[in-house]
Amino acid sequence: MPLFFLFLGFYVVTVVGNLGLITLIGLNSHLHIPMYFFLLNLSFIDFSYSTTLTPKMLMGFVSKRNIISYAGCMTQFFFFCFFVFSESYILSAMAYDRYVAICKPLLYTVTMSPQVCLLLLLGVYVMGFAGAMAHTACMVRLTFCSKNLVNHYMCDILPLLERSCTSTYVNELVVFVVVGIDIGVPTVTIFISYALILSSILRIHSTKGRSKAFSTCSSHIIAVSLFFGSGAFMYLKPSSLLPMNQGKVSSLFYTIVVPMLNPLIYSLRNKDVKVALKKTLRKKPFS
Repeated sequence: MPLFFLFLGFYVVTVVGNLGLITLIGLNSHLHIPMYFFLLNLSFIDFSYSTTLTPKMLMGFVSKRNIISYAGCMTQFFFFCFFVFSESYILSAMAYDRYVAICKPLLYTVTMSPQVCLLLLLGVYVMGFAGAMAHTACMVRLTFCSKNLVNHYMCDILPLLERSCTSTYVNELVVFVVVGIDIGVPTVTIFISYALILSSILRIHSTKGRSKAFSTCSSHIIAVSLFFGSGAFMYLKPSSLLPMNQGKVSSLFYTIVVPMLNPLIYSLRNKDVKVALKKTLRKKPFS
């Protein structure tokens, strides 16, 4: 029960924070710019991501038989992969947006036009869907045994592969290729964008201009560090160094804590969001 109420609290904060940020951006016209367009989609992904995993985990804390059907497990696995890959690409799209805003401010409105933003967003979800389909298609071809006990609170790649009676060579190859593309490409994009941003900031002579540029990127840098850092700690360590029980604790961070922290990071460190929140709260309802 203590764990149930702890993670219920996390989930409530996640839902209120992300849906609140989505509503705030939707209601305030001065936030209808590319930066907040991508932030709205990040909040949607975080909300959906958490909803895919947390309610089932909460049921496991209070139910006497903690079970999930095969179809339910594969469905959860698909959406888990879809939102993980989509989040990595939306973070890279946000990094590109910051690069254009700081390094090419005069061309910003042309470069980040509504059509370009929609194409970037389409690319985010297409790549997320393709990665999820590749993993799920390879997973459903396996035969599972070993008492069908998944040593995890969710249907993740590594725990499911451990339960397979058949060869997992193809799955491991797909993991290597798909993760290399869907995590490697966004990571390289983010690093290149921030290398160019840093180079541009260092050429700014005024201290005020530098601090403004850094503050524009600080929230995104924190979100990227939390998401990719916790994910790398879970998946890039050999299993001998990170047993499954410790892996569950590590994966809790990027599946439960990160979606909860993202709206707090962007709201508490962003003046525009604070101003929009004050304006929204001051509005009088219709009589």
